Amino acid sequence: MAQKKPQTYANHGRFDPPYHFFVLPVFFLLAIAGMVHFIWRPGWHSALMFVVAVALAVAVSKIRIYALRVQDRVIRLEEQLRLTALLPEVLRARIPELTEGQLIALRFASDAELPKLTERALSEKLSRADIKKAIQTWRPDYWRV
Repeated sequence: MAQKKPQTYANHGRFDPPYHFFVLPVFFLLAIAGMVHFIWRPGWHSALMFVVAVALAVAVSKIRIYALRVQDRVIRLEEQLRLTALLPEVLRARIPELTEGQLIALRFASDAELPKLTERALSEKLSRADIKKAIQTWRPDYWRV
C-alpha cells in the first residue's frame, strides 16, 4: 500500500474530484443555461427551467454543507473528549470556552503540544487558521470528506 503524503497546513485541504470537478460545475452550468434560455425565450416554461436549475444547484450545495456540518459536530465531540483526557485540570474547566472552529483546528495538534496551544487559543482568541499555523507537530486527519 502506498504511503500517504505527510499532512501539513499547506496541504491539509482536500478536493473530492467527482463533486468539485464534475457535479458542481454541471449544476452551475445548468443554472447559467437556464438563465440564458429564459433571457432568449421568456416564458413560463423557461422560467420554470431556470428556477428548477437554481434549486438543484442550491440543493447540491446544501447537501454538501450538511455533511460537513455533521463532520464538524463529530470532530467537536472527539476533541472535547481528547482535551478532557490530555489537559491539566485548570484548562479542562475552560474547554466550553473554545469555539467550534478552535476545536476543529486543535485536532491537528499533537498530544504533546495540545495543552500549550489550547491555552494560547483561549488567552489570545486564536482563529482556526492561526491555530493551524501555530502547530509544530502536525497530527494528520485523512478521514475528512
